[in-house]
Amino acid sequence: MGSLTCTASDLVPLLSSSSSANATALATFLCTRFSTISNQLSDSTHAIDNTYLLFSAYLVFAMQLGFAMLCAGSVRAKNTMNIMLTNVLDAAAGALSYYLFGYAFAFGAPSNGFIGRHHFGLKTFPTETTDYSFFLYQWAFAIAAAGITSGSIAERTQFVAYLIYSSFLTGFVYPVVSHWFWSGDGWASATRTDNLLFGSGVIDFAGSGVVHMVGGIAGLWGALIEGPRIGRFDRAGRSVALRGHSASLVVLGTFLLWFGWYGFNPGSFLTIVKGYGDGGGYYGQWSAIGRTAVTTTMAGCTAALTTLFSKRLLVGHWNVIDVCNGLLGGFAAITSGCAVVEPWAAIICGFVASWVLIGFNKLASKLKYDDPLEAAQLHGGCGAWGLLFTGLFATKSYVNEVYPGQPGRPYGLFMGGGGKLLGAQIIQILVIIGWVTATMGPLFYALNKMKLLRISREDETAGMDMTRHGGFAYVYHDEEDLSFRPGFMMTKIEPTNASPNSDQVQRSPSVNV
Repeated sequence: MGSLTCTASDLVPLLSSSSSANATALATFLCTRFSTISNQLSDSTHAIDNTYLLFSAYLVFAMQLGFAMLCAGSVRAKNTMNIMLTNVLDAAAGALSYYLFGYAFAFGAPSNGFIGRHHFGLKTFPTETTDYSFFLYQWAFAIAAAGITSGSIAERTQFVAYLIYSSFLTGFVYPVVSHWFWSGDGWASATRTDNLLFGSGVIDFAGSGVVHMVGGIAGLWGALIEGPRIGRFDRAGRSVALRGHSASLVVLGTFLLWFGWYGFNPGSFLTIVKGYGDGGGYYGQWSAIGRTAVTTTMAGCTAALTTLFSKRLLVGHWNVIDVCNGLLGGFAAITSGCAVVEPWAAIICGFVASWVLIGFNKLASKLKYDDPLEAAQLHGGCGAWGLLFTGLFATKSYVNEVYPGQPGRPYGLFMGGGGKLLGAQIIQILVIIGWVTATMGPLFYALNKMKLLRISREDETAGMDMTRHGGFAYVYHDEEDLSFRPGFMMTKIEPTNASPNSDQVQRSPSVNV
């Protein structure tokens, strides 16, 4: 919004008066009024933008409830309390670590291209460019990455390991990545004012790479080092489904995540009161925010429907769990380019994301990789596809609106913008895989060597709710839990046509006192 400025010397020549003193006084009075209006408009703009960002932060934080419900429904009932507690832990431990270190490493400008170095513990905060609402929003993103990782290592991980990895991920690993691609000082950021990577920088608008790939790759290493759950593969190496205990919780969690994604993607604009061009028209950043919500919806819904029919053809039935995972895979993929692509392109994104998830799940089964929530495949695999998708389908006009000030910036390859943006996106995929592997891999390996990572075989068989958390979440009969069964079972067969003898006397069951 342009500022309203006025000085008395500007108005005096325009005022006809017999008295120069009166003209000056009148001009001063008018300028004072203009200045007051300008200040009030500026205050209103900041208030509206901060309210919008706070509301978006609340939506993203509500995704933690979605993660908790999704995780709880996807594990067996004997581990429900454990997985829900880890989701609470991700938010709580992540808040302290991100407050003390994470935010400074991510956005502590001025800094170098690798890591931030100011605002530890929110010192000298707020500033002219950032307020507390921005910190809250970025914290909600950080704990989302940690929540993704917890799904990969569910049902077999010690509680202390969650504390250590969650604090390390949100306090160091994730913030460094977000600095690279989102901070104005980051070496690959699209918001840099000079020395852009390939003349473009990386376009990862809401975090297909920064959030989803980081959480997914971290979970991949945790699950690989821990190994599969007991009973996940039989002695012949064949895959055995260890089904979650509640499809209802999975669906509830999916809808909560869907709702929160409208803060995750559209909220990443950070402000809403911003006109494009000369302003004064019906089209502005508020329109781009609405378009981003539409592209997010199209990608998720397309992925859900593609998964529905694809799995029906592959396995012969309609599976709501697969549909929910497909929906989330579409959301994870569109998160990178949601603000710079057309809605029709988002449909392509969701369609391919569905097959990426199906393909990675097939590969995981062949490699005997066990991820109870398919988190590495969904967030890591679909997140990587989302980055490539942006490099292919980013639209010139939208790129220039969202990332202004750099005329001639490259855009999507398939949209006529050349291959530079796609090259930058590939670089992002490679460096995220390398960085997370170099940091989280050794951490999980060290925890495993110190016997702090995986629980004992007895605890895993009995369930962590009983052995580690004082009792089950609720009374249940898990008849399909194969970890309780021996290698083979013999079942007694009762006669089906037996009739009671006439001399038998039926007795009511008695109670021993």
